[in-house]
Amino acid sequence: MPDLTQLALFFAAALVLAITPGPGIFYVAARALAGGRTEGIASSFGTGLGGMLHVIAGSLGVSAIVLASAELFTVLKLAGAAYLVWLGLRTMQAARRDALAALKGGAAMLPLGARRAFREGVLVEALNPKTAAFFLAFVPQFLDPAAGDVVTQFIVFGLVAVALNTLVDVAVAFAAGGIRSGVASRPGLIRRLRELSGAAMIALGLGLALVRRPS
Repeated sequence: MPDLTQLALFFAAALVLAITPGPGIFYVAARALAGGRTEGIASSFGTGLGGMLHVIAGSLGVSAIVLASAELFTVLKLAGAAYLVWLGLRTMQAARRDALAALKGGAAMLPLGARRAFREGVLVEALNPKTAAFFLAFVPQFLDPAAGDVVTQFIVFGLVAVALNTLVDVAVAFAAGGIRSGVASRPGLIRRLRELSGAAMIALGLGLALVRRPS
């Protein structure tokens, strides 16, 4: 098992990375703005599970195979990019429809629900090859073969990173849900915030499509 010093160093570095905006954070924010804290928190745990899939894949060597293959890497990144762009477009369209319905005194679209928000959160994170590259490039720097089984150490460090990311996502869900409740009487502002989240997901998706395979 890694010693406390290594864990502390990793914790500090992983925390900085966790609070850096990425696809998961913007998806969680969009879900909380659209469906409230329940959907936001559900999507947070979804992105957490998606991150754990990368940890398991990394510990078993699957991620290394994907990153080593230009074809597999391209398929994964394009699938992830397309999914993010689709989610972003859908988020913007739903924001406009809900705002228009609110202005006309009609009912907004039904929320996605916690289960769907969770499933989409899993896919947002699982289809991101940059997460796989992070675990393979970052975590090994803290592994110490003399401290025990490196696979176990990899999983422990991975769990720490995923837990931090999930906590940050949950905090974002609470903040976005609070904003939604506080400006419930201002559909125009909610619309702009949701559109901003959607635009960010589209931008991240386009950026992901241009990512090069790590050498």
